Amino acid sequence: MFYARPPSIWLWRCLKLAGFAVVVWLLWASVDWAEAWALLRQADPAWLALAVGALTLQTLLSTQRWRVTAGQLGLSIPRADAVREYYLAQAVNQSLPGGVAGDAGRAVRARAQAGLAISAQAVIYERLAGQLGLICVLAVGLALPLLAPVGITWPEWLMGPIALILAVAAALPVLAIAIQRLCAPQGRLHRVIADFGHAVFGHGVRVQQIGLSLATAVLNVAAFGFCAYAIGVDLPALVVASIVPLILFAMVLPMSIGGWGLREGAAALLFPVVGFSASAGLAASVAFGVAFLLTILPGVILSWAAPRIPAFGRRSAR
Repeated sequence: MFYARPPSIWLWRCLKLAGFAVVVWLLWASVDWAEAWALLRQADPAWLALAVGALTLQTLLSTQRWRVTAGQLGLSIPRADAVREYYLAQAVNQSLPGGVAGDAGRAVRARAQAGLAISAQAVIYERLAGQLGLICVLAVGLALPLLAPVGITWPEWLMGPIALILAVAAALPVLAIAIQRLCAPQGRLHRVIADFGHAVFGHGVRVQQIGLSLATAVLNVAAFGFCAYAIGVDLPALVVASIVPLILFAMVLPMSIGGWGLREGAAALLFPVVGFSASAGLAASVAFGVAFLLTILPGVILSWAAPRIPAFGRRSAR
């Protein structure tokens, strides 16, 4: 039996498709594809291997962040199962639009003995913790050219978005505290914020959680920098810290598959700000995408070898 989807869903999908098409068109019109291809052909395998290594370590640290988050919610996930599931989720996320289908799958399979609600919370809170880490690194990177001489002068057209991002980053903890205090203690929103605070900033795990989230964000940024070095773009470390988080943040928008297109558009737009061509930005971003695909290869193999992984996880004392 087929059910009609609400018009709002179709409208949102059409808007995402239109936005993605605009990005692709702008890339096609503004980038020298021959130059980008030439840069990719001469990529240094050693730097690409370092990028793959950084992304692999990022995956393993993200896996540990998921286990810590789940443990705070009363769900114990064995390390081997967590690693397998995280790789599988990344493979699915890189294959389908939105970038969340794989995470939904690991939440479903982690429901054994603890329930779907807790396993879903663990996945959502772990992803949110990772995004908070990226936002912190992004805020520091955007503020660097304003506070220190790093060789970047943000153009006027970018100052508005930068100010907005920094304001939102500063307001997030204040907003969370305000909502928790204003909402009724028995309310659902109050409970969600309290559970998130317990899972991510609870006593005994906050230092580990902050360290894991910042480390994964820094490794992500470093991997992109390694890919830029691989194609011959010698970005200073402070420049990498300033522009790369903004490029990677574009991947958060649910308008593409695995961030492809949006990431390349952001790189092509921002590389000229630091004195390199849009084609170099495109090539660096494509190299990063390829490195990440190589990183998630174990997940692709797992999805082929074991397409139906049984439920796992067990309830622990909370």
